[in-house]
Amino acid sequence: MSTTAEPHRTPRVPDFELTLNELRAVTGFNVDCARRVIAVFDSECPHDRRPIEALNDAAAFVDGGNRTRALRVSAVAAHRAARDVAGPAAHAAMAAGDAAASAYLHPLADAAQVGHILRGPAHCVRALETQPVRPVPHEEAIATVLDCATSQLIEVLRRYPRVSAGRTGASMVMGELDRRLRDMLGRLKNSA
Repeated sequence: MSTTAEPHRTPRVPDFELTLNELRAVTGFNVDCARRVIAVFDSECPHDRRPIEALNDAAAFVDGGNRTRALRVSAVAAHRAARDVAGPAAHAAMAAGDAAASAYLHPLADAAQVGHILRGPAHCVRALETQPVRPVPHEEAIATVLDCATSQLIEVLRRYPRVSAGRTGASMVMGELDRRLRDMLGRLKNSA
């Protein structure tokens, strides 16, 4: 048995301000995306309530509820549900879990934090593209997610470093969403 103490991690100082309303905008974006694909999971696992519970907890936060331990617990539970299935159902469960986890975005200028904003929507795209009934072409799936974005969401995203496009699946989509959402802000402001 080791007697060495684990090193103490010093909490990072926030790099910028992130308000509760901005967190709700990020979570709202994730909830909107996940709602579009939750039926894909439900059709495969109608008795597994973990992803829908995560989605409901996230929606309660968006509607003015507190960030509670239940959000974290339900996010983990939905991610576990995703591991119990494959393909589009797994992507749908991940989107629901990421919606709950998005409430814990940190104001740290770190590309890893972008996952709290875009990983769930990327899984939404993958679920739409690979769903067994009426799969959606990639560009249409991307457009579905982009339509959920608000200027407030994009302004929050732009505080974080860009993510590099991954090499597979949801990480590639996350990189594409990052690039396209950042490019949208000017068009949203010009149309207002």
